Amino acid sequence: MGTKKLLIAAIVLAALSGVLWWSNKHPDWGKDKKDLPAESPVLVNVSDAALDSIDIQKREGSKISLERESGKWSITTPTPYPADQDAATSMGSALSPANADSVVEDKPTDIAKYGLTNPTVTVTAHEKGGRTDQLLIGDDIPGGSLVYVRVAGNPKVYAVPSSLKTSFDKSLNDLRDKRLLTFDQGQLTRIDLTSGKTTIDFGKNGQSEWTIVQPRPYRADNFQVEELLRNLSGAKMDLSTPAADAEKAEHSFVSGKPAATVKLTDSTGTQTLEVRKNGDDYFGKSSVVSGAYKLTADLGKQLDKSLDDYRNKKLFDFGFSDPNKIEIQQGSATRTFIKSGNDWKLDGKIMDSAAVQAIIDQLRELAATSFATDGFTTPAAAITIVSNDGKRTEKAEFCKTASGYLARRGAEPGLYQLDAKAVNDILEASGKVKQAASHK
Repeated sequence: MGTKKLLIAAIVLAALSGVLWWSNKHPDWGKDKKDLPAESPVLVNVSDAALDSIDIQKREGSKISLERESGKWSITTPTPYPADQDAATSMGSALSPANADSVVEDKPTDIAKYGLTNPTVTVTAHEKGGRTDQLLIGDDIPGGSLVYVRVAGNPKVYAVPSSLKTSFDKSLNDLRDKRLLTFDQGQLTRIDLTSGKTTIDFGKNGQSEWTIVQPRPYRADNFQVEELLRNLSGAKMDLSTPAADAEKAEHSFVSGKPAATVKLTDSTGTQTLEVRKNGDDYFGKSSVVSGAYKLTADLGKQLDKSLDDYRNKKLFDFGFSDPNKIEIQQGSATRTFIKSGNDWKLDGKIMDSAAVQAIIDQLRELAATSFATDGFTTPAAAITIVSNDGKRTEKAEFCKTASGYLARRGAEPGLYQLDAKAVNDILEASGKVKQAASHK
């Protein structure tokens, strides 16, 4: 009898376990559809493509209007200002769509208790074609992270996440473009930099790479130029400072010593930033906005760099694109390595590709320790590199000096002072490349 009862208990336990497993896998099984949570109500749904302008009306009476033209946002009320594009775009995204958490009351008789007779924030979205959507954001709901909201033309009162209110409850300073310079880096064509050390004009070549135009046509270190632009684009106004601090910055600029002037030209025109140093601090005044503002030390130091700091010290420009041909001439001997598929050939023979790649790596890193203007005499060696599928050819000649090598690139002005070991290692390695073992 005990064994039979034990068997029945085991069967019942197995059945209950099966039911429990099924219910865990199907949590809505057995529920009536009316018991399931309803989808979040959509208050408004304004696509980014349809949005033309946004009005923000605050409870205390202030109003901010933003308009978009040719894809760019600007502030039109209370005063015309360029808008922070990220902030304005984020605001528009909050309308696409704006969802409620739940319905608080379908037909309220007293909306004052929700703070909706005089809303905290009223958001009006103007769309292409003349359509208008309006959100009225009321008081916070006690004890939670929700606020009361109504939609114009709809009597219902909704509860929505407080994040929706945060998206629109912005001040004028929150929405202003705080950059001192508003150039479009992708459209930039010229940079004119005048500092205490030098005057440098940068332009772009046919490969959209920065070059030095003045004082002489030199190859530019694109990393240094991009770092300069990064610091310039990051120069911003601090609109949160008290009026006294703003006056102090203005005074510090006026009494400061001129440090640099930079002019940037893009498709819309030229913008100027004048920089002065007062003590250890830098202050700038822009042609884009009024007032003087404190600048970062990084920007001040970047503007104070010399011509040589902005020159490209690498002897060859092929960079990360592997060459198609390398010709190394030393005295009367010339060795020409030609790329054929995945192989490197010399005089028709397949050579040790690892050894050739090691030379390529050395050539890629060959850089000047300094620059010179004269002293080049008889060339002791020459290296020609063809890359970019034959579209780029670079030739450098090398002259021995007491301190190493001087190199010149074709008809380019200026000479490159090179470490003797770096050049000798390349020349010696080129003479030691063997035929690939598998092709002997």
